Amino acid sequence: MEGVSVRKIKKICVFCGANSGKDVAFVNAAFHLGKVLGKRKIDLVYGGGKLGLMGCVSTAVAQHERQVLGIIPSAFTVNNLVGETCGKEIKVATMQERLVMMMELSDAFIALPGGFGTLEELFQMISWAQLNIHNKPIGVLNINGFFNGLLSFVDHAVKQEFITPRARKILISATIADELVDKLQAFRFESDPALSKLKWSPSSSQKEKLDLTLRL
Repeated sequence: MEGVSVRKIKKICVFCGANSGKDVAFVNAAFHLGKVLGKRKIDLVYGGGKLGLMGCVSTAVAQHERQVLGIIPSAFTVNNLVGETCGKEIKVATMQERLVMMMELSDAFIALPGGFGTLEELFQMISWAQLNIHNKPIGVLNINGFFNGLLSFVDHAVKQEFITPRARKILISATIADELVDKLQAFRFESDPALSKLKWSPSSSQKEKLDLTLRL
């Protein structure tokens, strides 16, 4: 990465499935990502618990002696629904509070294969970046082409002029964990001139409303 300015990333938030998926490659990739984060001395923020890919990546990070923080809605902890978080755990009241805390405490975001929850978290972070609420890099780890359809759809939306070419650059992708982390570190945020004029209040009352009001 000679000649490229590298941003300092200390904590990465990983969005991924609470299931393991059909392909064992997804599990292997989650463990490998955790290993890569550990070797690079990057701490993990995630959704808590030990189910599916969430458990794989958090276990791997902890095994490499990096800090793991699980942010989990209290409703999920009833009857041990998602299992014990690997590391420190913060309980929150709502899904929205969880996502805002993830945004605030992380330096970058990675999505592994997952379902509706993973996609919601991924696109919420993308839309918040587009609206200049944060300027942190966001990437998907495209294991065995899992995100091919999604990336094609995003490119289609660009062609149909619903997503600008500038906004398209917000979403990074790679098939190898080390390559993706390198891309996140090299990411340079390009704010839309019009949207960069938006001023978001730092008050908690405003932040709690983000998920309800920002739907692009």
